[in-house]
Amino acid sequence: MNGILLIDKDSEMTSRDVVDHISHKFKIKKVGHTGTLDPLATGVLVICIGKATKLVDVLQSMTKEYIADGILGLLTDTLDITGNVLKDEPFDISPGDFKEILNNMIGSYEQEVPIYAAVKVNGKKLYEYARNNEKVILPKRNVNIQEIELLSFEKIDDKVHFKIRVLVSKGTYIRSLINDIAQKCQTYGTMSALRRIKQGSFDISQCCKLQDIDNGNYQLLNIRDVLKDIPFIIVDEHLANEINNGKILVDSYGYEKVGFMDCKGREIGIYQKDGKYIKPWKMLLINKESD
Repeated sequence: MNGILLIDKDSEMTSRDVVDHISHKFKIKKVGHTGTLDPLATGVLVICIGKATKLVDVLQSMTKEYIADGILGLLTDTLDITGNVLKDEPFDISPGDFKEILNNMIGSYEQEVPIYAAVKVNGKKLYEYARNNEKVILPKRNVNIQEIELLSFEKIDDKVHFKIRVLVSKGTYIRSLINDIAQKCQTYGTMSALRRIKQGSFDISQCCKLQDIDNGNYQLLNIRDVLKDIPFIIVDEHLANEINNGKILVDSYGYEKVGFMDCKGREIGIYQKDGKYIKPWKMLLINKESD
């Protein structure tokens, strides 16, 4: 079984839980996701199965779009509503001033990775440092906020509650973004809800629930469905064997990237232009005994 599943992840599940569920359902070990969603978060989780796992890093690099809820004046250790409260203070700001701050967030900046994250520092995950009360210098990443839109804004008790839609680059932590926005407002910020509505060209409307998969109601996308911008060419058995062995070829196709299939329609690999040659970029090797 090879292909891509688009899952609408439920809250309270980890991304690993989803992978394990699908692995167990289809009795296949080669299953991976293309971008972690925290247990609190819901929405688009792209799952690669079989040789489609070779594309995980390609799909991870896609932009992601979210709907996020935040609270100004509240800070937790996890930067979301599930954490322990560290700071709690009254706060107010006008909608106009808040919109201006949001607009100023558009562009690239260095974002600090939150302490409760799976990113490794010196071989240990950050959340392990947090749980052991160990000090660690948090790494920073360059992220890009491409779009940000205020969807709702209201004062509840002594706090500002808001909802935003954001389109961001790979590696952006929305928890951190909300706290960074709050710091621009000279207060603290905590994420109270998060839904990923798009990853690259994959939209939430295309996704199914795990219950749907259990009931056999799902669509398995093939590699060509996902890589629509890359042409795939059927080659004869001799050339298919050479490509399957990773042979460098003289470029006679004229594409930056080109995929190859054998006569049975099985994807063999994707090559990338390098001067007058094309060289292996992503190999989707055919095992003649099992494919």
